[in-house]
Amino acid sequence: MKQFAKIALIIYLLTVHSTRADDNHQLHVAGGEQLGTVSFHVSCTPPAQELFNQAIAMLHSFWYDEAEKTFRRVTAVDKNCAMGHWGVAMSLYHQLWATPPTPEELQKGQNALRLAEQLDIKTERERTFIEAVRHLYQFDDTPNYTTRKLAYQKAMEKVFTDNPDDSEAAVFYALALISTASPNDKTYSNQKKALKLLQTVLQKEPAHPGVAHYIIHSSDYPELAKFGLNAARKYAQIAPAVPHALHMPSHIFIRLGKWQEAVDANLAAYHAAKNYTQANNSQMAVWDQQMHFMDYMMYAYLQLGQTEKAEKILREVTAIKKAHPENTTTA
Repeated sequence: MKQFAKIALIIYLLTVHSTRADDNHQLHVAGGEQLGTVSFHVSCTPPAQELFNQAIAMLHSFWYDEAEKTFRRVTAVDKNCAMGHWGVAMSLYHQLWATPPTPEELQKGQNALRLAEQLDIKTERERTFIEAVRHLYQFDDTPNYTTRKLAYQKAMEKVFTDNPDDSEAAVFYALALISTASPNDKTYSNQKKALKLLQTVLQKEPAHPGVAHYIIHSSDYPELAKFGLNAARKYAQIAPAVPHALHMPSHIFIRLGKWQEAVDANLAAYHAAKNYTQANNSQMAVWDQQMHFMDYMMYAYLQLGQTEKAEKILREVTAIKKAHPENTTTA
């Protein structure tokens, strides 16, 4: 009973939100070579295209703050790059997060899309990407979070159908399928459809961060976990600069009872998150994702019977005074 009480306390403390920290801090972005390899061609200048690909890699690894900043750099380098504004909007709508965007985030996304639509959108392909994300930012006629995501998923299906050889259309459509999968569907139809799309892209682009990442999310169920093991063992190698990429493999490792691998993955993510906080947060608030990594790491330690190590993390959690942002993530 005593050990059970400790475990219960750990779980409780990880669900408690800490005080929100000041958002004003400078960011340092990692080099593109550490983020994986993507090639999303857009009608922008060569310097903007290089930054755009870097931002897309960040976006595919859910490094949303860094992606938004980099997409804004794209729009500064090339003021006519409509897809840079599309990227800002995509960075503000976190499709797999448990909580919907705030009104402020929705407004920022709408503003970004308005700027994109004011420019000369050079290709029909780019126009369809921009029109698709518009569904996520409707205020009056589609206020429901789920309704927005379903409308976006249908729009991305058309983008992919119209561009069947476009890897990015396939990968973003796969993410939309995962995002709209019904928790009551135990046939996992959306997840399996996404897996099929992603496996096709994997053959052409083995170092694409979104492919490995979304294969893991598609497989993050007891019945499907075995299909995500190869991706789990590759993702951290593809995008080692991204703390979330170091953590995500543990979703599969835990499903399959690979406890030590889960510990190792989250220990690496934990240290990367602390380094990121030290480099980018003048308030020294704990990045919310770091607590998510600690959650998984403690669970794996407990499964290994290493309660002293779990308790050490618990003591660190109880000492946290500030978190950035306010709500912790769960994906």
